[in-house]
Amino acid sequence: MRTTLNLDEDLVGELMKATKAKTKTEAIHLAISEFVRHRKLEGLKALSGKIHFDLDWRELEEQELKAQAERERRWRDRR
Repeated sequence: MRTTLNLDEDLVGELMKATKAKTKTEAIHLAISEFVRHRKLEGLKALSGKIHFDLDWRELEEQELKAQAERERRWRDRR
């Protein structure tokens, strides 16, 4: 998407140095994607301690193996 923006040249120059981007567009894309990633991580951190998973990986694996065996049995019975 093409957009016209008025940006502080010094700030963009500093951004290009920090990101080692070759173009202004690349530097701005990197900055935006990093900003979005950072905000998503903040949202995940805010959930810390609010969600409790009581999962036992051994039990889950056993259930998955049983389900897989059942699917295979049904597949063989159809043949």
